[in-house]
Amino acid sequence: MSSPAETFTVRVPGSTSNCGAGFDTLGLALQIYNRVSISPADGVDPMPASPDDRRAQAMVSETAAAFFRTTGRASEGFSYHISGEVPPARGLGSSVTVIAGVLGGLNALHRTGLNRDDLVRVATEIEGHPDNASAGILGGFCVARCDPTTGNYLDAVRFSIPSHLVFVVVSPQIELLTKESRGALPGFLPYTDAVRSINSAAYFVAAISSGDYGRLSAAAGDFMHEPYRLPKIPGARAAIAAGKAAGAFTGWLSGSGSSVLCMTTVDDSARVGAAMSEAFMAAGVASDVRRLAADNEGLRLE
Repeated sequence: MSSPAETFTVRVPGSTSNCGAGFDTLGLALQIYNRVSISPADGVDPMPASPDDRRAQAMVSETAAAFFRTTGRASEGFSYHISGEVPPARGLGSSVTVIAGVLGGLNALHRTGLNRDDLVRVATEIEGHPDNASAGILGGFCVARCDPTTGNYLDAVRFSIPSHLVFVVVSPQIELLTKESRGALPGFLPYTDAVRSINSAAYFVAAISSGDYGRLSAAAGDFMHEPYRLPKIPGARAAIAAGKAAGAFTGWLSGSGSSVLCMTTVDDSARVGAAMSEAFMAAGVASDVRRLAADNEGLRLE
């Protein structure tokens, strides 16, 4: 048993996923963080007042149930506190920061010895896809693999990303929940669209792994999800195009949105961010600009 005085705080980076055509497969951790603090407690926290708090409480409860089921332990009470910078419903992996933070905190509190791959496996079970889960927990750029029959997480190949690269994230002041965004996707795709997306995703991974970032200019073209999601975000497609015209290597819809992202260098990042923000402004949408480096550390117990 843990001491009543123990509190464990877990820092989890936000992340961008899909990276164009790598739908539910590619994820990249960013230096923007949420923290989840876990302490032993009796009873149940009072029902939060706001919708965001209620969503978080439901996520915490689901994650705790998955943790105790996975570890075979009897469920025990705990209190939690969530803080940080990752905005919800903006395509930056905010749900994984909560899920991974709770898993990591409970793992430390109960000394159950789950390793990082174990944490990714449980987080993927909850999320339904491993892209943000692998990036948020492992850090860096991750190519995740799931069993094609069961959907269970199998493994991830991870690359570190150098610090001279900047990921300019522009978030319009529009919330877009993942469940809502997935509702825009078609039930079937033309065969040619699937082939074109596979080509883009494979080329993107090859360019990232080689470090030849100049090859990325045409690598993020997607035909599986962006054609259906981008039209629902005024200014988003124009913002990606503006960032690339201003010197970015490439750009994509971050996760399910509403943020869009361009990958560039430190020297070009201010110009790229301004161009992207202006594109949203031209569409009558205010936006927030973040210039972020990659996080190569992943989940960290503080």
